[in-house]
Amino acid sequence: MRVLAIGSGGVGTSAALIAKRRNFFELWVCADYDLSRARALADRVGDSRFIAAQIDAANTNEITKLCQANGITHVLNVIDPRYVMPIFDGAFAAGANYLDTAMSLSRPHPTLPHEQVGVMLGDEQFAKESQWQEAGLLALCGMGVEPGLSDVFARYAADHLFTEIDEIGIRDGANLTVSGYDFAPSFSIWTTIEECLNPPVIWEAGSGWFTTAPFSEPEVFEFPEGIGPVECVNVEHEEVLLVPRWIKCKRVTFKYGLGDEFIEVLKTLHKLGLDSTKPVSVRGVMVSPRDLVAAALPDPATLGDKMTGSTCAGTWVTGTGKMGESKSVYLYHVLDNDWSMREYGVQAVVWQTAMNPVIALELLAAKAWQGTGVLGPEAFDAAPFLELMESGYGQKYGLRVDN
Repeated sequence: MRVLAIGSGGVGTSAALIAKRRNFFELWVCADYDLSRARALADRVGDSRFIAAQIDAANTNEITKLCQANGITHVLNVIDPRYVMPIFDGAFAAGANYLDTAMSLSRPHPTLPHEQVGVMLGDEQFAKESQWQEAGLLALCGMGVEPGLSDVFARYAADHLFTEIDEIGIRDGANLTVSGYDFAPSFSIWTTIEECLNPPVIWEAGSGWFTTAPFSEPEVFEFPEGIGPVECVNVEHEEVLLVPRWIKCKRVTFKYGLGDEFIEVLKTLHKLGLDSTKPVSVRGVMVSPRDLVAAALPDPATLGDKMTGSTCAGTWVTGTGKMGESKSVYLYHVLDNDWSMREYGVQAVVWQTAMNPVIALELLAAKAWQGTGVLGPEAFDAAPFLELMESGYGQKYGLRVDN
């Protein structure tokens, strides 16, 4: 396997450091628009299998040429989702398989954004599914932690714990704090704004996909391993678009534990128009307001030594168990920031995201996972993933039975 990993930021760095400890690939190209950052990552890894390259992720032809020049078999997209389609198309043109941690961007319904879907997350990728099938290539989409591991948990629950599922609800929460900053998101603010201010999507059997208002339906969810109760709200996320395609259930939701302060900051950015991606003229220079906000905030990849606490990604499932009983479970993975900093020198949120596409690549290399077309993680057997996650990567998942 020969991997082109596009993006040498927090997730790209974590993925390279995790992959270094595995032997399923022969080449890993660390690529970034900033060649010095890609070189710094390759040097940090300190393994001859890792090399650096410069790439413009918005340029499909550049991506194709870099793949061809290095005999790439798998392209791993670990930058923000505005670049999904050029990378997706560039990999296809090169005859390479593709993985990402976030899918192509959505566009709200023009007149009823909080009732009806417009262009949904991943629609542009699924529109090309037949081309990938005909070419015998795989695009494994949404293979981070959420989406990604959360979808694997959903598939595991469907196969091993339930005979009938009422709801699959992704619930994400943390007790992470960052010292020295009044406001410092632990993940890309560009992506966070996109997720949190777009109309959240819900799926229900009989109704299909529909939208609601941002931050709607607040609920207090009890997170495990010392995190405790966190108020969670509806947020747009890929799991709602992926899970119903492969898993039979009655309802799918995604709720994120943001906190009142975080929500108020996002609302203020929206009121001021600072969430917009449309460039405006600033003294004759065209600047995207959202890019300006991202530039003004600290890089999440640099916050690890200032962070404390843990982050939890998980999937809450309700329905009928294998013995005909009413059942409610929460499958989850908790990662402590002290551990990820001590073991890898990276903060917990980006490490937790990066672990999952590396595991998926190893399963594909071993042919334990096989497929063609545009697929989500829940299209594959969950058991090999969870077994390798524990035996090969030292990460246990939790299973809390609530009744």
